[in-house]
Amino acid sequence: MFMGEFHHTVDNKGRLIIPSRVREDLGDQFIVTRGLEKCLFIYPKPEWNNIIQKYKQLPDTKDRRYFMRIFLSGATMCELDKQGRINIPMPLLEYANLEKDCIIIGVDDRLEVWSKDRWDNFINENEENLSDIADNLFATEV
Repeated sequence: MFMGEFHHTVDNKGRLIIPSRVREDLGDQFIVTRGLEKCLFIYPKPEWNNIIQKYKQLPDTKDRRYFMRIFLSGATMCELDKQGRINIPMPLLEYANLEKDCIIIGVDDRLEVWSKDRWDNFINENEENLSDIADNLFATEV
């Protein structure tokens, strides 16, 4: 399970250091793709394969086709270099607005990469509602 928050930077060549604490869990090869809310998702290869199998079982609807086009067209297989970095393709850097400072967060089965500004805005916009969100998610029926 991925968890935690890590502050890093993307260099001018699009390289990002992956935190050493999560490298082993990612494995030798992993997938980086467009995520939701304008961040990037990083999946270990076995988890990626599980997601693709689930999508293949969905009915062929317009929503499925649109989502798969966006989700898969940005997907790229990555490996760590000797310094523990990945090279993020330009379309993904632009999608997530990754220019320098970024935040990597662990979210159970994946990592998410956010621009620092977007992450700060996300936290500021949602922390007031965290209690209500928790109540809705964990409410038990009477």
